[in-house]
Amino acid sequence: MYKITGADDKEYGPIPAEVLRQWIAEGRANAQTRVLAEGAAEWKRLGEFPEFAPALAGPATPPLAPLPISALPTSRTNPLAVAGLILGIASVTFGLCCYGMPFNLAGLICSIIALSQLKTDAKQLGKGMAVVGLVLSIFSFFLGVGLAGLGYAFSNSDLLHKIQRL
Repeated sequence: MYKITGADDKEYGPIPAEVLRQWIAEGRANAQTRVLAEGAAEWKRLGEFPEFAPALAGPATPPLAPLPISALPTSRTNPLAVAGLILGIASVTFGLCCYGMPFNLAGLICSIIALSQLKTDAKQLGKGMAVVGLVLSIFSFFLGVGLAGLGYAFSNSDLLHKIQRL
């Protein structure tokens, strides 16, 4: 008969050796578990009892085979979200010289497609990039339309003369 000290520092037992072997198999006791044998004066580690050595050794577990690369869970950034962000930044950057064209249209298309792909595939990342690319592309589009309108207004000599007369 044995008494053991559990992981919660509570004393359990007395229990027979068979129950202790069962607890070892269940993982409730290990070589570091403190045990007091019946009639003994001091507590010892379970690993110090030769009668429990086979139970503590346990069955030999086969080494784990490495998982195939395709089985590993991966999440990757949607490439169209990255492209939409880059094109959105480029469209605002080149908005003054060429009205953001063709960067703003390409950024709009890439960002919209990326958002629809991200909605269907939860493993992919990049929603924020796609949204920012979409916003920048839309901003650049309206900036280009405004600049084109101003360019047309100032190139029209009649309108320019009317403005000068005011």
